[in-house]
Order: sequence, then structure tokens, then C-alpha cells
Amino acid sequence: MSYDFDRVIERRGTDSAKWGYFPEDVLPMWVADMDFASPQPIIDALARRVEHGVFGYGLESQPLKRALVERMMRLYGWEIRPEEILFLPGLVSGLNVVSRAIGDRGDGVLINTPVYGPFLTAPINQHRTLQSAPLRVRSIGRRLHYELNMEGLAEAIQPQTRLFLLCNPHNPVGRAYTREELSEIAAFCEAHDLVICSDEIHCDLLLDDTRHIPIASLAPEIAQRTITLMAPSKTFNIPGLGASFAIIQNPTLRKQVEGAMAGITPHVNILGMVAAEAAYTQCDPWLEALRSYLTANRNFAVAFLEQHLPNVRFTCPEATYLLWVDLREVVDGGKPADFLLRKAKLAVNDGAWFGEGGEGFVRLNFGCPRRTLEEGLQRMAAALNGASD
Repeated sequence: MSYDFDRVIERRGTDSAKWGYFPEDVLPMWVADMDFASPQPIIDALARRVEHGVFGYGLESQPLKRALVERMMRLYGWEIRPEEILFLPGLVSGLNVVSRAIGDRGDGVLINTPVYGPFLTAPINQHRTLQSAPLRVRSIGRRLHYELNMEGLAEAIQPQTRLFLLCNPHNPVGRAYTREELSEIAAFCEAHDLVICSDEIHCDLLLDDTRHIPIASLAPEIAQRTITLMAPSKTFNIPGLGASFAIIQNPTLRKQVEGAMAGITPHVNILGMVAAEAAYTQCDPWLEALRSYLTANRNFAVAFLEQHLPNVRFTCPEATYLLWVDLREVVDGGKPADFLLRKAKLAVNDGAWFGEGGEGFVRLNFGCPRRTLEEGLQRMAAALNGASD
């Protein structure tokens, strides 16, 4: 079956955060949702549920739990049980719930930066102490490659540190960590008796022949200290339906997280459950085609930057649909995203939002039709090649 990812869908006027936040002359390539229609099996499943016409309180979907158990084994050789799955209304809720559940007020939460903004805010929201260490970055030509900085983590950790927040695949730098890198993280967390909360929401958005390895799948003893957060939202473009889940194999940790959720965290709504079940049981062919398209988009963007913006450095992501671009040599002072918004009518995320190591960078979303991507890159090049503030 063929899928038309080149089709441009009008999203203005649909209460889209991505397309409705900025004026109509601005091309939005910022917030991480894609401009593709969701897979037809999801649309059909939602239509059938809506046609039923009754939207009362729902139960957790047991077929969805069984599908997730099967999927973890099939993709990763990771054996989990249905009772080890907790449903959540979103990944950001998950980061906050886990930050609340682990440790006490004032205890430390360790992160690597730059990283997805809620990693910086969730610990603070829950009255924890944020402790951060920058990733190590090296240039291969004009391409940026980010690596773990274990020495930095060792310097940042404190006696009261209780939790490590891991982002894999990494947002915004696009790394999919290797088994060896994950083993280093696991050994570090074992040595310091840290709980690991692993954000793996982009685990299906793999480019080229990249493989994803859940850190909890490394060994049973690692699984016992790990809370894994996943969701169909980014992969199948259904973030507005608010469906995600945590896999927690340690019953004590699971009870702590359930306690932190009690009375505060809402259940996943019935349409979110329906969409997630369809996504994980019927949409693998669509996902395979999506990965190929996103890989081609990534290659197009990298080739464009190499040809048209000689003073710009950038990542070549292994996963996600997010490009991390270093504009420090071409935009003097201020926030480069503001510059591009003014000069190019292009909306991207400013790197400062991702913490230390993000200043002077922007994050660009290439999860869109190729002609939209080309227009955005052309706007960027025109503005930067004549850059003046």
C-alpha cells in the first residue's frame, strides 16, 4: 500500500497549536507534531467509536495492554506483564508524576542538557532540586554528534540525588543511544542507587537502520529501577488525544507512581484508548513508510544546509523528526528563533528553552511534506545569508 505523505493538509482554522499560534504569514516548524494525517485504521476506529454516540466513563483497554506486551517482546525481546502498564494522559504528566513520586522535597533530579524543556521544569514543579550536566558534543565536518558526558554526571550528582531523567531517543539532538552507552548509564545509576525515568516517546521514529533499545530491557536488575515512558502520540500524530503509558516492573515503584497520580492525574479518555489500540495493532505498514519518508526528509534538510548555509552546523539525527541547528556564527546576540521569526517568517523552537548548551541553537521540525520543508529551509537560508539584526 502507498501512503501520500506529500499531501499538504490545511491546518489553519482547526484549533491547531502549531498552526494557530503565529500569524498566517508565518510558516510553523516548531512544536513537535507532524503535518501528516494519522493512519487510516486510527481514523476508522475513532469514527466507529464516535458513531456509537455514548461517551461515558471508560475502562482501561485490556486488548491495548495485551498489544503492548506483545509489541515489547517482538521489537525488543523485553518481557513485560499487563499489570506493569500504567496509562497516563501525556508524557509531560508522566515526568511530573515521577518527579513527585521519587524522593522527597529538596531531593535531586539529574538530567543531561540540552533536553526537552519539561525535563527542566518537572523537578522544580514538584519541589525537587534540578542537577544538570551538559552532553558532550563534537563536530564531524559541519555535523554535530552528541555523546554522554559521564564525567559531567559524576560531578553534578549529590548525596541527595534520587532520580535520573533519561531522554532516548533524544529530543532535541536526535541521538538513539547504543547498548554500550545505555549500559554506562545503567551502571552509573546502579552505583548511585538512582531510579531511572526513561522518556522513550520517540522510540518508533527511527531513521535509516537505527534500532531502539529500552534501557529497562538491558537486564532484570535495571528494569527494577526503571520507569519507562512511551506513547503513540508522536509516532502516529495523535498528541491531541492525550494517551501515553508507563511501564514499571518494580511493584514498589509502581505503587509510588500510582500514589503520586491519585486524585490528580486524569484517566486517558476513551478516544485516546481507541486510537492507541488501533495504532499498535494495525498501523505498522504505515509506520514503516513514515520512517522512510522522514529519513528522506532528514537527508534533504542536511544536504540543503550543507549546500546553502556554509556557516551553520547541525545534527544528522538518528531518530525523531527534529533537526538541531547551531546558528551562533550567523546570528549575533539575542535569540535566533526570534531572528528567524522576524526576518524569515519562520517559527522554530529557540535552543535556550532546552537548557544549558542550547543557547544560539534552534530546533526545526521536519515532520511535514517535502515542499513545506523546502520552503522553510529556503526562508531560513534567505534570512541567514543576509543576516543582520
